Amino acid sequence: MAALRDLDETQNSKTEDQASGSSTRSVHGGTRRKKAFNSLHTPIVQTATYTFDDTQDLIDFMENKTWGDGDSREEYGRYGNPTVAAVERKLAALDGGEDAVLYASGMNAVTSVLLSVLPSGAHIIMTSDCYRRTRQFCQTFLKRFGIETTVVPNGDYEALEAAIIPKKTRFIVSESPTNPYLRIADLEKVADLGRKYRVKTLIDSTFATPINQRPLEWGIDFVIHSATKYLSGHNDLLAGVVVGSADRIKALRDARGILGGVVDPQNAFLLDRGIKTLGVRVRQQNHNALAVARFLESHPRIERVWYPGLESHPDHTVAAAQMSGFGGVVSFEVAGDLKTTSNFIDALKIPYIAPSLGGVESLIEQPALMSYYEKTTEERLELGIKDNLVRFAAGIEDTDDILNDLDQALAS
Repeated sequence: MAALRDLDETQNSKTEDQASGSSTRSVHGGTRRKKAFNSLHTPIVQTATYTFDDTQDLIDFMENKTWGDGDSREEYGRYGNPTVAAVERKLAALDGGEDAVLYASGMNAVTSVLLSVLPSGAHIIMTSDCYRRTRQFCQTFLKRFGIETTVVPNGDYEALEAAIIPKKTRFIVSESPTNPYLRIADLEKVADLGRKYRVKTLIDSTFATPINQRPLEWGIDFVIHSATKYLSGHNDLLAGVVVGSADRIKALRDARGILGGVVDPQNAFLLDRGIKTLGVRVRQQNHNALAVARFLESHPRIERVWYPGLESHPDHTVAAAQMSGFGGVVSFEVAGDLKTTSNFIDALKIPYIAPSLGGVESLIEQPALMSYYEKTTEERLELGIKDNLVRFAAGIEDTDDILNDLDQALAS
């Protein structure tokens, strides 16, 4: 217990974090040993504003911005909250960063980083197969501010380097794994290009989680998660987080006070509770997804399976080198058309039809009808979305039950 006590009472020493396992960090990382009222859990500080004892207390705050015990304090809820700050410390410890900043959603995290950092007239590079709403924001909203976006194919690092405009390109934005084809970025190559041309690098690591992948250790500047997904793990809250160096995160936290994308303390408490079981949940989801991928790849009614844990995946070698687990999402193509694929999904008994992922329940969706319903088959194909494509997000159910359910649905 002495080692855990030391871990809890420090300000997330990088050496101590690296010496601890991911599940230990999920439970104890960044957590103060001594909390208000000797509470085991971080209390919910449900307030929008904070008071001062007297004028001298106000002056002391303005000069050093701290409570008596050295913790950061604020005067208004938009600038900070003790419950939120506790979760930020835990998330920084999990990803091996110096600091983290929470936002109201994953999209709010992405948009806030770019709005806070990019000047008018800048240029950014995105890899294809990034989340469609991130692409939409960069190619539509940022364009209004004179910010141009170049999209390059996943895995083509020559094209990525060629797209860099010296002194104008400010960001390389990618996901790893991507959605829905689970492409894996070579983080070392991306980071090297960023350093070579002095371009900031940002990786959305939502699908991987800090259990399977820690991009900062490969030299990436910013890591983003939709905390709604695996970090929360229960499909009951919206939140996003950015992790990085202390100076970069401080600038983002200051900007959050202006942009206003704050997390309320109740959601922060729920997120903290979910993170504590992150390690055990993700390992079961890794196990289930790999079993599903292997089962589907050998099934005659499946045309193709996309999962980085399979040797058939185009990025399997990179994934095996930089990930400790391959994630809980499997994408695959059913042998048949739009209707046949829908019939298969309707025959399943365990997964819910839903657009998210990362929770304890298995979820399934047909992207052509969920995220791209308003587009024609031809328009979807231009974006790489086939009518028979399915995305399965594994929960923590028993593996055999999931496989038997898939088997009966394919047979029907």
